[in-house]
Amino acid sequence: MKQLDIDLVRKDFPILGRRVHEKPLIYLDNAATSQKPTAVIDALRDYYTQSNANIHRGVHLLSEEATAAYENVREISRDFLGASESREIVFVRGTTEAINLVAQAYARPRLQAGDEILISHMEHHSNIVPWQILCQQTGALLRVAPITDEGELDIAGFEQLLGPKTKFVSLVHVSNALGTINPVKSLVAKAKAQGVPVLLDGAQAAPHIAIDVQDIDCDFYTLSGHKVYGPTGIGVLYGRESLLEEMEPYQGGGEMILSVSFEKTTYNKIPHKFEAGTPNIAGTVGLGAALQYVNLMGIDSIAAHEHELLTYATEQVQQVPGIKIIGTAREKAGVLSFVLDGVHPHDVGTILDQEGIAVRTGHHCAQPVMDRFGIPATTRASFAVYNTRAEIDRLMAALDRVRDIFS
Repeated sequence: MKQLDIDLVRKDFPILGRRVHEKPLIYLDNAATSQKPTAVIDALRDYYTQSNANIHRGVHLLSEEATAAYENVREISRDFLGASESREIVFVRGTTEAINLVAQAYARPRLQAGDEILISHMEHHSNIVPWQILCQQTGALLRVAPITDEGELDIAGFEQLLGPKTKFVSLVHVSNALGTINPVKSLVAKAKAQGVPVLLDGAQAAPHIAIDVQDIDCDFYTLSGHKVYGPTGIGVLYGRESLLEEMEPYQGGGEMILSVSFEKTTYNKIPHKFEAGTPNIAGTVGLGAALQYVNLMGIDSIAAHEHELLTYATEQVQQVPGIKIIGTAREKAGVLSFVLDGVHPHDVGTILDQEGIAVRTGHHCAQPVMDRFGIPATTRASFAVYNTRAEIDRLMAALDRVRDIFS
């Protein structure tokens, strides 16, 4: 594991040089979306200025270049996730679309009334609502594994709910609201021992920890490009080859077909049968640049730096009177959520913004998590490779100002 020079890393991100309300920008909203390095911005510009064309169907040079660039990212994504074959990589708009795809194309034809889908209480809305819709469509039941006061999955509760009626399990790898890192390998093993397929929401895991889907042994895994230093509107669904082969297409249209007549349509091979229409080619190229950037930094080095920041920030926040951290799991990624006595998180966020500090306030698309802790919202500071201890010190000084204003 190499030691990162964070001053040099920060120079890769042009937006960090701007000022907000006459203050240097401190960006601590990385769990919502990360900033983009020059390598990603250049990849987008180069595609549009040099190789912009539609893919797979053209015989001219630009189309061939665009196709090669697009398919190369499939191999980059395969390597990033540790999949065995690039045909197990499906490009989607993001984790939300990936989960909806699996719910409708895999789970819906296989469920009937009385079957159960198991999720957890710490899920993002994107890993709740698609399963609720599916339950309405099929008569299946949604079961929710509890979490502890520390924000960890209640393993005994999970095991109790995992039964003969369970037909699918869908769990978050890293919680966006709490930072909790779930023990996904052991959880997948428990489900697979009963023959239950598992999807893992890796939107928050991909930027922070190494992922190996073969080692985890999950059936589906998802990530969103914009959270891992890539463009918005692009993501990856890994699916086990045998399952993707069994699944019917999620959408119909161009590219997902081999032949079409008014009598019959023959679908394309995987993964193309799940990529209907002209895809986000530029976004895919940008995603490839982002994943290569992470590889260049080294995911273990990124994780070590962010862990050091989280440890330091946690120690500092615990010294502030009236602050309570929400989510104190033993294994956490770089997310620090908290509430301040007598101050609504939106007021905290507004004052921090005046100091040039961008944090997220609200329920973080995880309202059941807020309900579990009896609060309407939290203030969330989330860290990335380009953040520093000095920025945390400025955050603490700004929180002192918040307390002064509301005292």
